[in-house]
Amino acid sequence: MSTELPPVAPEVLAEAVESLTARLRKKLDDATAGCADAATRETDGSVTFRFGEDAVVTLRPGPAGTVTEAGQATCTCLLAPRCLHRAAALGAAPLADAAPPEPEPVPESAGSAADGTERAPAAASAEAEAEAEGASDEPAESVPALTAAQLGAAAALWHAAAEALAAGVTAGGAVVQAELLRAAHTARLAGLPRAEAAALRVVRGLRAARERRTAHRLGDLTGSFRELLHTAGVLASGTAGPALTGTSRRAYTPGGSLQVQGLCREPVLSATGYGGVVTHLLAPDGSRYSISDVRPGGLARARGAGRASVALGGATLDHAGLARGGLRIVGATVSPEGRLGAGRGVKATPLPGAAWTDGPAAPLFARPAAEAVAELLAAPAEAAETETALIGCDVTVVGAAGDHLLVREAVPHAPLLRLLPAHPHPELPHTENLRRIASYPGLRLRVLGRPDLDRAATLRPVAVGPVPGAQYTLRLPEDWLGRADLGYDRLQGEHFPAPAAATEAAGEAGPVPAADAPDPLADAPLWRVRRLLETGVAGGRRAVAEAARGTAAQAAYGPLRRAGLTAAADLATALAAEADRRPRDAFGRLADPSPDGYAWAWLAAATHLAAAERSLVAASWTATPNGATPAAS
Repeated sequence: MSTELPPVAPEVLAEAVESLTARLRKKLDDATAGCADAATRETDGSVTFRFGEDAVVTLRPGPAGTVTEAGQATCTCLLAPRCLHRAAALGAAPLADAAPPEPEPVPESAGSAADGTERAPAAASAEAEAEAEGASDEPAESVPALTAAQLGAAAALWHAAAEALAAGVTAGGAVVQAELLRAAHTARLAGLPRAEAAALRVVRGLRAARERRTAHRLGDLTGSFRELLHTAGVLASGTAGPALTGTSRRAYTPGGSLQVQGLCREPVLSATGYGGVVTHLLAPDGSRYSISDVRPGGLARARGAGRASVALGGATLDHAGLARGGLRIVGATVSPEGRLGAGRGVKATPLPGAAWTDGPAAPLFARPAAEAVAELLAAPAEAAETETALIGCDVTVVGAAGDHLLVREAVPHAPLLRLLPAHPHPELPHTENLRRIASYPGLRLRVLGRPDLDRAATLRPVAVGPVPGAQYTLRLPEDWLGRADLGYDRLQGEHFPAPAAATEAAGEAGPVPAADAPDPLADAPLWRVRRLLETGVAGGRRAVAEAARGTAAQAAYGPLRRAGLTAAADLATALAAEADRRPRDAFGRLADPSPDGYAWAWLAAATHLAAAERSLVAASWTATPNGATPAAS
């Protein structure tokens, strides 16, 4: 069993790799492979790596458990600290978050930076970021000019990202990653935290792909590259606004007196070792708030935090009680995205809870889901992906289909919806609860979830409850107040109606085979563009050029033109041509070695694909007269 290694600050690793000679850099990937298996945890908390008889690398993390300084990584060989052993040991360790989330906000000033979730670790809506920067009262056209340092940092990050994209996963080893980390650190020092976060996501994705981790998805890495190139490119142009510059800390402002009701709670589990819970709250006017408790601890903490005490103004509730209760808060402090702070002047008094059918939660289920999703898709991408983007709907269970649960919304001519676990970790009860629900076709269900805007008509439920007035629906305990948090509560047989009523209800549901559930994303020929982009991420520029040679490109993009997707076909063709453009001088040397042209072509195709897929996702939620999902045109 390998020893758990302490996280290493990105700038420490970048500096170690940069100090190596060109000859040692070529050996770095091989030296790093298997390095973690040879690590040993010492009694003083340090971790040692033995390279032969004369070289021992020691990592001594600081009080926070992270290696944040170069002096905390030492080697006994004669070349230290510019040695291969030290760089390999640092490269084998996980990357630390550049700005780890704080457990509590600083009273009356600033709060925790990020909740550690995988969905949006360093992004908030454009309005929230502008407010955090103190520019929310400025006119929209009044965008602060970027400084020379910021422009230089963005340009350096763009170049590093373009080089990494041209290399792809196959050639994106430790040296390429170190260039990205150095550029990310420069962006951080220049005050561009969102650009830094995007670069760190790409580096983590490259690591996961090269190590062939089971959780790696090439599509996720492709999206990370698109975000990084877009962010760096726009910043380098000098036209970016506060939404792209971002803020490393989100300011908490006085919120006066508030009265909030619990909506639900869900576990938080990040890829960087943070775990905890976030409890969603609603005010009487429908405003959304949340209280999060996320700290280092991973899965164990995510599972236990559901019943942790709420650290807010002396409240005596835990998160389980708050999710089904309420609070009256005096002297509240609120972040731009609605997170409540725990300042010293905050006082909180528990209130009785309310069912979803009463109070501020009722309007969430009063309109079709398609309308709520349309609002999210019309908003800026960052706003649509925040943790508060929850919608509600009443559905009828159709049955399981592959890895998802098919349901139909209880509105006329509604399309089939797919329910996927909000978090797929097997130690969390999301998947088990959905599997049990799937065994009751015809069950009426009230669902509160987060739309998956990357999939057709897909909802990731965080809580469910009975449909008011329905006979064949959930039977939950009274103290649950009519809802079950799927990440913490485990549904049992006693929570479902008697089997005697199942036959009639299943007939009303009208079970539909999975093949009859249309998926415009899968049916559209846009998958050809997606495959080309992912080929570039996996194999680099050379792989795209190889795919473009001969007549294969014409055959691949013909279906796109016949489907009316001419812009996608043109952009894919331009990308393939740019990938294969390698002009040389009379001596056979590359006349234009810069990867900029290829990166811009790749980004143009990726941006168009994302917009096209977003429109197809919107169409998949739209009801039609015959109940079918509109096909892509």
